[in-house]
Amino acid sequence: MTANPAQPYDLVVVGSVNVDLVVRVDRRPGPGETVLGSDLSTYPGGKGANQAVAAARLGARVSLLGRIGSDAHGRLLRESLQRDGVELRHLHETSVPSGVAMISVGPKGDNSIIVSPGANARLSEQDVEDANDLVSSAPVVSLQLETPLPTVLAAARAARRVVFNLSPAAPVPDELLSVCDPLVVNEHEAAMVLGTPGLPAQQAKALLSLGPRSVVITLGADGAVAADHGGITSVPSPQVDALDTTGAGDAFTGALAWRLAVGDTLADATAFAVKVGAATVRRSGAQSSYPSLAEVATL
Repeated sequence: MTANPAQPYDLVVVGSVNVDLVVRVDRRPGPGETVLGSDLSTYPGGKGANQAVAAARLGARVSLLGRIGSDAHGRLLRESLQRDGVELRHLHETSVPSGVAMISVGPKGDNSIIVSPGANARLSEQDVEDANDLVSSAPVVSLQLETPLPTVLAAARAARRVVFNLSPAAPVPDELLSVCDPLVVNEHEAAMVLGTPGLPAQQAKALLSLGPRSVVITLGADGAVAADHGGITSVPSPQVDALDTTGAGDAFTGALAWRLAVGDTLADATAFAVKVGAATVRRSGAQSSYPSLAEVATL
């Protein structure tokens, strides 16, 4: 996939690339306890790669800036991204192992995740500077927090419009919050940022007061709330039988970023992304569950 310089990629994703190691369990172990799980499944993942693949599978022209190890996991990750049409000129190899996420999936499709960043922790400000033409020319740049914060900040400074998924939740500087359009969080991340739980509309208003230009709060099976300084929109979700929620938030964010890049309003882009998220949870895995545009249209 090659973009015309006068017609940049719809979306540039700066973020993590991991292998997901997934085990299904009837219940999660307590401290010092061992439980038996299913056979181990291995999937390509990482919040950055997930968002890139989700958008590409829907029809977006996507480029990914990230790092992988020069190991078997790295080869798997590169080949998978190539199959989905993600542009990889700035996917760099490094000598440390590729990132790995260890995921346990409960009987209701909910998941718990431990991430070993590996090569993702080596994605640098210099990598962003080397890709400046790519980052600065894209209508939207999508960011997350599975790579170093200074790198995220460097990409945000270079971007025309930033979609920032504050996940994993962590303190971030006001400079970053001020360019988010939107800031994307789930209910738990919103509560962590604000220091208290609350109703989604209240949380959205409180988050806007911290400086973002707009905010989207994802609510799982209940859809999402989109807010900017013009108002708040609640978007319901289609009702589906959830098998595995792994990567659903990334699919939502990738779809949202793409639709914003091609000119949708925040409310319309959120409504589309909610459908993508609902389609995703019907299958196992992260990228393996991401729908095509035709599948989304059936919801």
